[in-house]
Amino acid sequence: MTLLHRARRGPGPSIGRKALIKALHVLSAPHHPDRYLELADPLLAVQHTRARITNVDRNVPGAVTLELRPGRPLEFRAGQHLQLGVVVDGVRHSRSYSPVSSQHRADGRIQLTVGVRPDGVVSRHLHEHATAGDVVDLAAATGEFCLPAERPERLVLVSGGSGITPVLSMLRTLADEGHSGTVAFLHYAPTAAHVPHRDAIESLAGAHAGVDVAFAYTRADDGALRGRFDRSHLERVAPWFAGAPAYVCGPAGLVDSVREVYGDAGAAHLLRTEQFTPPVVVRDDDASGTVTFAASGVRAENSGVTALEQAEAAGLTPQHGCRMGICHSCTVTRLSGGTRDVRTGEIDDEPGAEVQICVNVPVGDAAFDL
Repeated sequence: MTLLHRARRGPGPSIGRKALIKALHVLSAPHHPDRYLELADPLLAVQHTRARITNVDRNVPGAVTLELRPGRPLEFRAGQHLQLGVVVDGVRHSRSYSPVSSQHRADGRIQLTVGVRPDGVVSRHLHEHATAGDVVDLAAATGEFCLPAERPERLVLVSGGSGITPVLSMLRTLADEGHSGTVAFLHYAPTAAHVPHRDAIESLAGAHAGVDVAFAYTRADDGALRGRFDRSHLERVAPWFAGAPAYVCGPAGLVDSVREVYGDAGAAHLLRTEQFTPPVVVRDDDASGTVTFAASGVRAENSGVTALEQAEAAGLTPQHGCRMGICHSCTVTRLSGGTRDVRTGEIDDEPGAEVQICVNVPVGDAAFDL
């Protein structure tokens, strides 16, 4: 095991900075100081963290890579995600994206690679309109899909599509830490052209003897592997996989396949997974009752889909980020009634419970503090 190299932390807010912010609050009353600071430079805002886009790369089909310069240091652990906020057609939207850069990047800049979804308001906006110089909002990093404090001597990283972002961040972080162990990295994509940061990954593998990279293509023959994941791929790249932790991120089919292989090998306890696709929600055609959004005074017939979708259909705009139960930004209080978690099928009816409305379907009458 190699001990975690502690992330470099900048000094906390100085006494002078705190005093300046307090004075600005007094001078700017009744408005927040940000109302005036952003006139000079949006990155000077003290209430929120903002970042300027310094580079936009659209070379990979179906994806856009943004480089961001935050107005103040924003720490994250490799594998975590950040909430990025943008205004689209006058409406502010937030979505969660995992940095693809190392958590130790010296210049403090953050790189995000966003897979474009056909129905994705934010991803399509970024792909079509993001420009160097634009300013976006960023929220603190969250998520538990992270490397352990003591780095494993052997490690398997598997990704597919836009799921490459958190595991590539892990790989780059380990490289920056001088990790001396063995890392097997498998990534699945249609063709070589669909792999973000492919040249950088190959360069990293060439510079570190312990890093073994294998690209698997489902529509081409020029990868180290061909087709969708199966056990033979893992045995070829990492024959020792059953004794090593694995971090997997990608479509549900890929995650399920790796989970099955690790389970058959008696190594399910070594597997950590994350999916970047929302769970499939089957509409409950037998849904009954009324859904009440108490804070808004809105009531609607229960349509059998998630509480988030029902709120949006009723004209509300609740805060949300990932729509798949990862970021918790859509968590609200369920005042009464029950909900079914679409990921597990479990039903809960504890009054006053905090629930994620993006992955919970109302069961019968239900009320939310929204």
